[in-house]
Amino acid sequence: MAAGIRINLTMQFKLSSLLATGLLGACLAFTLPAPAHARDLPDFTQLVEQVGPSVVNVRTTEKLKARAGNGQQLDPQMLEFLRRFGIQPPSQPKRGQVPKGAPQPDDEEDDGDNQPQRRGLGSGFIISSDGFVLTNAHVVADADGIFVTLTDKREFKAKLVGSDVRSDVAVLKIEAQNLPIVKVGDVAKLKVGEWVMAIGSPFGFDNTVTAGIVSAKQRDTGDFLRLIQTDVAINPGNSGGPLLNMRGEVVGINSQIYSRSGGFMGISFAIPIDEAMRVADQLRGGGKVVRGFIGVLPDDLSKEVAEAIGLGGKATGSLIRNVTAGGPADKAGLQGGDVVTKIDGQSIENTGELRRAIATVKPGAKVVMQVFRRGAYKNLTVVVAEMPSDAQALAAEDEEGNKTESAAALASLGLEVAELTDAQKKEFKLTGALRVESVDGPAARVGLREGDLILAINNQELANIKQAQALLAKAEKGKPVNLLVRRGDITNFVLIRPTR
Repeated sequence: MAAGIRINLTMQFKLSSLLATGLLGACLAFTLPAPAHARDLPDFTQLVEQVGPSVVNVRTTEKLKARAGNGQQLDPQMLEFLRRFGIQPPSQPKRGQVPKGAPQPDDEEDDGDNQPQRRGLGSGFIISSDGFVLTNAHVVADADGIFVTLTDKREFKAKLVGSDVRSDVAVLKIEAQNLPIVKVGDVAKLKVGEWVMAIGSPFGFDNTVTAGIVSAKQRDTGDFLRLIQTDVAINPGNSGGPLLNMRGEVVGINSQIYSRSGGFMGISFAIPIDEAMRVADQLRGGGKVVRGFIGVLPDDLSKEVAEAIGLGGKATGSLIRNVTAGGPADKAGLQGGDVVTKIDGQSIENTGELRRAIATVKPGAKVVMQVFRRGAYKNLTVVVAEMPSDAQALAAEDEEGNKTESAAALASLGLEVAELTDAQKKEFKLTGALRVESVDGPAARVGLREGDLILAINNQELANIKQAQALLAKAEKGKPVNLLVRRGDITNFVLIRPTR
């Protein structure tokens, strides 16, 4: 019994000695293997060392001009977040302007000429050793000055080679040589669930590394690109930075986030690098991207509509809502209400596929479009034109918006009208007037009828519908419109208050 006690005491003493000297902990640490789950976790350290020097910080400046009025400037990072979605805050002055008398925010600086400048932040990465840099178009939009900072703290003033708003890709050029470049990966080999890493400058913190997995591929969130969805933490300032696979290859450009609060919420999107490089090659070659255009307003087809028109409940294809007069589709015989089901034999599942299929066609080339029209399929040959530039597209949208506003002004009277034919002008002995085709709302309440002739609006004689729409669009809101109306042999003035 006594011997057993002595052995136990001796063992306890030896254990205490080992613990005191740290030898036991060292032995245990040396002999115990790492947990299996720890061994399986990815190690990003080598990727950061390998790719980090190729990632740059992009800083932009924009001169501000004073204007009358009051307002407050938002935080620059929130502005960058809003700009990436094209959102204009209600109380925010237009870009290029600053409220008179407003306090100067922290994101403004003086350029030496006492003219304040707004600063923007983003990321980018080097794609050639002689200084070509890839970033997002929204990062450099409206910039008067662009500056690129490398990881070794060298800063260069960059030239904007070209920018494509539709794909959100821009190419910059800095005067430097022997720069470290990224490796371009194969997006087709990227798998859902695969580990990916991002490097960028969120909120201005340079060379910030975040990681996650690919959540989905080919998310149909844009007109011309299907995006890569990840759960990598992306915040304002990350825009334009690379998304990397575990081989250190760039597979995307971090471009968008989904958020209800302005911060990261677990969903971010990247532009596939193969698409981005195709855009970049065109920008480097000619400063712009050329896409195909046929002049239609397409929309997705619902299952209910597909069943109703005889497509058997298959909601595939793209429904044409409107065809631009004189455009390629119009010349080929495409009509509103047609459903485009194939292009050159390739099935079209939705509107996004239609837009992408046409955009990739070289202007001047012909495509055969299969359309479903009133219960039967029909093939049409369309000669594809070149898509208008962003500036031309915006101008066309403004013009179309003005037309829509004018048409709405006429409809606000509850009127549908038609121009007189030559025979009717001769019959009524008039050089110009509008014939009432149907009445509703305000027009019906004041007693107008089908067949009435509208001779003038607000004392201006009418020649055509376009003139009537323009007069109504310019009419003072809140006041009744004065119509000179003829019914049979009787002419009278009628006052109508539009519903607006």
